[in-house]
Amino acid sequence: MTEQTDRVSGRVKQAAGDIAGDDDLKQEGKTEESAADAKGKVDELTDKVKDKANEARDKVQDAVDDVKDRLKD
Repeated sequence: MTEQTDRVSGRVKQAAGDIAGDDDLKQEGKTEESAADAKGKVDELTDKVKDKANEARDKVQDAVDDVKDRLKD
């Protein structure tokens, strides 16, 4: 399931648990919603790491190109 789907499913389970008086279902919903939040944070962090890695790669490539240009002259 997607992050948003997990979050909604968790909320529905919590509400159903409240209505039915089922603490286990309510807790399962809370856990599912928390897992969705964590997944979202991990995805955000992954994107940031990828961006930084790409920036570093570009800087290294620029430095290599600069050295090649200097060696040609």
